Amino acid sequence: KIMWIPAWGISYSVGVDGISLFLILLTTFLMPIAVLASWRSVEKSIAGFMVSLLVMESAMVGVFSVLDLFFFYIFWEAMLIPMYFLIGIWGSKYRIYAAIKFVLFTMVGSLLMLVGILYLYSQTTAQLGAASLAYEDMSRLILSSETHCWLFLAFALSFAIKIPLFPFHTWLPDAHTEAPTAGSIILAGVLLKMGGYGFLRFCVPLFPLGMEEFTPLIIVLAVVGIIYGALMALVQSDVKRLVAYSSVSHLGFVVLGIFALTSRSVTGSVIQMVNHGLATGALFLLVGMLYERRHTRMIADFGGLARSLPRYSVVFMIVVLASVGLPGLNSFVGEFLILSGAYEPYPVAVVISALGIILAAVYLLWMVERVFFGPVKEENSGLKDLIHREWLAIVPMIVLMIWLGIYPKPFLDKIEPSVDKLVKDYKTALVEFENAPIEFNEERFEEVTE
Repeated sequence: KIMWIPAWGISYSVGVDGISLFLILLTTFLMPIAVLASWRSVEKSIAGFMVSLLVMESAMVGVFSVLDLFFFYIFWEAMLIPMYFLIGIWGSKYRIYAAIKFVLFTMVGSLLMLVGILYLYSQTTAQLGAASLAYEDMSRLILSSETHCWLFLAFALSFAIKIPLFPFHTWLPDAHTEAPTAGSIILAGVLLKMGGYGFLRFCVPLFPLGMEEFTPLIIVLAVVGIIYGALMALVQSDVKRLVAYSSVSHLGFVVLGIFALTSRSVTGSVIQMVNHGLATGALFLLVGMLYERRHTRMIADFGGLARSLPRYSVVFMIVVLASVGLPGLNSFVGEFLILSGAYEPYPVAVVISALGIILAAVYLLWMVERVFFGPVKEENSGLKDLIHREWLAIVPMIVLMIWLGIYPKPFLDKIEPSVDKLVKDYKTALVEFENAPIEFNEERFEEVTE
């Protein structure tokens, strides 16, 4: 922790715990893969493209590590600029529309979060006697139950748009479809996880009463998102758009686990964010490889690729099975922990959500059947199979998927202590508010403020 502007109480404070550690590692792991994926597909302004990737990596690592709300907001907003350029300059036909839509959606949520941050900043001056935006000082503030709810909404809307939670998801399919392969890998692999991380880092510990008040609503939205995303994926004709809607469905499980707020479900959500980053990032990487060969993403244009691209087909099938949640591969671990942890508080939600896993198998295996099997179309014959650069990009991801599926203990051992403390502190805060009359809290709030 280093004081940056003492008069304003702004410090550069960073740190990691079990919740942020693997998200930072995921960011730094996927970025070289994104560079490899762009080796031949990016032909104009290569220097600008690489600068955009590196600036975005710095901003995302900053979001996951910083412990001061001023710098958190700076990094949160800084990430928008390079992603806007990645989509708007190096994207597909409708890239400008997708880039503007992405920025507008994110900015709306960010402005509300900024209002919440400014309010908290004013309260540190009033209650603590000195201005501060440090995370540790935010947790010491005494706020009324109504204030908890309003601040929760201000922060949660920004995080819900980013993850994205239904019905704030509409920017995602367009952004994924128009983004270059590297942009889609980073967008699906890391950027969406910033929303889940924000819920865990800020909403749960700082606004527990707001969490309790709005949890039923968000659980419903998460379950709707799981089913809606799966059904929308079923009717897509574009492979990339299908994978984009699968993200809406899969990240609904992450939100369900976070808001079930049991140690097991939250642990499952953290590991599932990593799992989704690997599996969906790998899917976008493979779709990008196919696009380089055929210059189309339409499912109807493929068929019989298992004969012309046998090695590619095997790799694609492994990644699809990981995304489906096959036991022995990474996604199974996260989904099992989420559903088993959330079953006790929300059994109906878990039963309905389980349908999303079945639908995931349906739309992904249907896509595999249409793309890789059946008669070989003339334009799909003679395609070149995976080359060394592509093997270098995809093999590390598959190794991690298998490792996480067979032996997740080293990862869970790092995550569980931080999650256990988070859930324990949340429940302790609720008990303290329940044991104290609301009137007493309000009077104490006014007294301290004065």
